[in-house]
Amino acid sequence: MRFLIIFIFLITNSYANEVLDIKNLIINKELKKYDSLTFLDTKNTQLDLKDFKGKLILLNFWATWCVPCKEEMPSLDLLQSNKNLKNLKIFPINVGKDNIEKASKFFKDLKIKNLDVYFDSPVTLAKEFSLRGIPTSILINKDGLEFARIVGSIDFEDKKFIKWLSEYN
Repeated sequence: MRFLIIFIFLITNSYANEVLDIKNLIINKELKKYDSLTFLDTKNTQLDLKDFKGKLILLNFWATWCVPCKEEMPSLDLLQSNKNLKNLKIFPINVGKDNIEKASKFFKDLKIKNLDVYFDSPVTLAKEFSLRGIPTSILINKDGLEFARIVGSIDFEDKKFIKWLSEYN
């Protein structure tokens, strides 16, 4: 019995340390619930996150003038096509007040093919999530609750990150 307890402690401690090594990842001690999370697509249609309940959601807040956003966007694009994360839906939400043409050109120049452009207008989600800078990514579980966020840029193709995220898929 003592061996089993030590073994469980070592595995749990090892996994926790591995998660803590993921750059810029903040895991919420308590899950956060939000009443209404809406944003716009390129046709100015309002989308509500509650319509995506049952999916693992990653909201990525970015702008065309943000250099770290530009650096991380290709890996975010690849994350959306990861076969191990089929239940993941990524919403890259522009908070830079860029128009559709400028935001679309940003994606085209970076050869983004797995993601669509979305907009936070009039910057309600950025306020709701108390964003302090961009890029910031909010992770929402299948029940619609925020369980973690990434403050700053990250390589979304990092194997430790993908392994950790797949636990929520």
